[in-house]
Amino acid sequence: MARLPSKKEILDWISQHPTQTSKRDIAKAFGIKGADRIDLKRILKDLEAEGHLEKRRKTYRDPERLPPVAVLEVLEPDADGDLTARPLEWAGTGDSPRIHLALRRSDPALGPGDRILARLTLVEGEDKVYTGRLIRRIGHSPRRILGVLKIGAETGRILSIDKGADREWLVPARDLNGAEDGELVEAEQIGPKDRMGLPKARVVERLGNPSEPKAVSLIAIHQHGIPNRFPEAVLKAAEAATEATAEGREDLRDLPFVTIDPADARDHDDACWARPDDDPGNPDGHVIWVAIADVAHYVRPGSELDREARRRGNSTYFPDRVVPMLPDRLSGDLCSLHEGVDRPCIAVEMRVDADGALLSHRFARAMMRSRASLVYEEVEAARQGETTERTEPFVTEVIAPLYAAYEALTRARKARQPLDLDLPERQIILDQKGRVRSVAFKERLDAHRLIEEFMVLANVAAAVDLTARRTPLLFRVHEEPAPEKLDALREVAEASGLVLAKGRVLQTSHLNTLLAQAEGTDYDELINLTTLRSMAQAYYSPDNLGHFGLALKKYAHFTSPIRRYSDLVVHRALIRAHGWGEDGLSDGEMEDLEATGTHISETERRSMTAERDTTDRYLAAFLSERVGTEMTGRISGVARFGAFVKLDETGADGLVPIRELGREFFHFDRESQTLMGADTGMTIGIGQRVTVRLAEAVPITGGLRLDLIEIEDKAMPAPTPRKRGAKRGGAPKKKRVVRRRRK
Repeated sequence: MARLPSKKEILDWISQHPTQTSKRDIAKAFGIKGADRIDLKRILKDLEAEGHLEKRRKTYRDPERLPPVAVLEVLEPDADGDLTARPLEWAGTGDSPRIHLALRRSDPALGPGDRILARLTLVEGEDKVYTGRLIRRIGHSPRRILGVLKIGAETGRILSIDKGADREWLVPARDLNGAEDGELVEAEQIGPKDRMGLPKARVVERLGNPSEPKAVSLIAIHQHGIPNRFPEAVLKAAEAATEATAEGREDLRDLPFVTIDPADARDHDDACWARPDDDPGNPDGHVIWVAIADVAHYVRPGSELDREARRRGNSTYFPDRVVPMLPDRLSGDLCSLHEGVDRPCIAVEMRVDADGALLSHRFARAMMRSRASLVYEEVEAARQGETTERTEPFVTEVIAPLYAAYEALTRARKARQPLDLDLPERQIILDQKGRVRSVAFKERLDAHRLIEEFMVLANVAAAVDLTARRTPLLFRVHEEPAPEKLDALREVAEASGLVLAKGRVLQTSHLNTLLAQAEGTDYDELINLTTLRSMAQAYYSPDNLGHFGLALKKYAHFTSPIRRYSDLVVHRALIRAHGWGEDGLSDGEMEDLEATGTHISETERRSMTAERDTTDRYLAAFLSERVGTEMTGRISGVARFGAFVKLDETGADGLVPIRELGREFFHFDRESQTLMGADTGMTIGIGQRVTVRLAEAVPITGGLRLDLIEIEDKAMPAPTPRKRGAKRGGAPKKKRVVRRRRK
């Protein structure tokens, strides 16, 4: 009889021979035969019960160590740009081990989300650190699901939070990952449907109580994959940054710059000042200064801060939080043009004539000091003579010259005729607990327009300057509408009794004429909304295709480098073009401009979608206490499955499902965007005034379901009773004659 090994000897063997861990391998290693195998099995079961081993099919392994071959998911590159991965299965305590991928030149390119089969080797002297060698790529990460977990007797189910999604996912007990009933969770699909017809999923992250106010934006962050945690290396780099000095910079600290922002602004990345031009060759002209935070000084190409900023692409704004592009040490401190402190900037001095035309410009890398952090409302009030202790000192020297220059730029704008849409912006106001207190439409002041015009002019100057110096940059491109979109707009205009001219090269002035026709009529909001929908999406590109909406031939984003990576690229291009330092646009960045433009265009759209979804959820939460209330609105969209209504009071969008329109059948006409009742002939189309009843508001999805009560001040007609056997909306159905053949 062979001596039975001790538990320690068995664990040592498994640790030293990770590929030979079956019961047969262990028995052979220790010379155990016959009935002694029963005792060996008992020891292995004890080790399993004590948590030292985990049984996987017919093999045993240390749950605190990874097997020699495993399936991994590739993660984002680390601070050094190296690829890392995580094991898809980990039974040990604490976080799963770190796996650094050692790729060969012959290996295919891998990206975040790829699933691979890899051979793993434990790094000597490191705890839970492995290197991985690619065996083969298996595919991409499975579908991610965000939903509410409901736990039954033995399994859980995830109810999706997506609008209109009625699918559920089954979660086996072993894959709950500690999640509790009613929690908001993120999961991934792990297998085919079970016998009940439901796909299986595994919980990968617990997000807490879905009814808490903070969950609203958190849902959007996870649903759209917005990075909201800075890596430790990035935070350390930001904390290590020191204030810039004035050495090598033009000194603009004597100029009375001010920042003008919303009252709740945490960062200030632009400041301005204006004065009358004293050049006799430019009568009634103006000199306008715009100073922008010099983010490029702190965020150097290829650094940890730069890689993370590019990955995020831009800041994302929610009613209760901001997911910033840069850590707060930079965005809220060193790069923010706070009142009374010296700050590095890239400034542009622009000369315009009495009609606002740009005559010349000059860029400088400088040091400035803001005289005051002003708010839009107080600046507007001071302009109208209602000064305060804060604004009184700036009325003559700063505020009056700013508005004088703005009036000149307004004349230039009218001559240029950029697209003049009038679409009020909703503002969701939260209480201290994060719940919706009210929904309002933001007031548009001349102070807002003043800053917008100054920023547009500075952006134009940046594009003109870099083009003249033949330095590559990212342009902000907005192409003219596609012909089919224009045809749809023209049809809506004609249905509203308005005209959009045909047969000529489209200009923004033509669209402005249409908008002016609609102004003050019942179709005002409809035409504005339909015109907006006809527009192409703006994007970033190294190729200059102009900006249709602004009616500008050259345009680039320069004025917000704290919150947009595109602007940081333009700053670096200016640094390189003017020879201001070694932190300008690198050769590698110039080669990758097209890829960078594509990436940050995608992150911008991702943020816009997340922000819109969050607004929808907040509005649904706000309206959930008013279910059953009648409200007025306008048909804003028509689809085969129903009609969308934009509510007057809040601007929220709700759906009237086709099944709720009555018993008759409705024909959907895609070209005219209408629904027509087969029996009554009633037509539902975009722009019609309606009264609806709020039937359902679901905060977790942001969905609103409405019942249609009146359309154009007329009650919904009852459908004509159909004769038995008659088709919906057609002639009576013929009797089917059945002929029998004799056998």
